[in-house]
Amino acid sequence: MTESASPYIAQPRIMVLGVQPGTPPFRIVEIDGEVVGEARTVTDVLQAAAAFGISVHDLDDPDVVRWVGGDKFTWNPR
Repeated sequence: MTESASPYIAQPRIMVLGVQPGTPPFRIVEIDGEVVGEARTVTDVLQAAAAFGISVHDLDDPDVVRWVGGDKFTWNPR
C-alpha cells in the first residue's frame, strides 16, 4: 500500500478525553498533546481552545476536536 492509498487519520490540536468520576464529572482537555485543564461543559472546551488561540467553528469536525469515550453531549460516566 502506498502512502497516498492509506487512510487519512486526523491529528486534531484538541483532544477531549473520557468522562472522569467526580462531583460534578469532568473530562480532561489536551491541546497539542499537553493537558491544559478539565472541562465540565462544552463551553469549558471552547474557552480552553480560545486561551490557546484556536477558533472552533464545528465541534463535530474530527480535524479540529477528537472526542474520546463519547461526544460533545457525553458529560456523565456510563
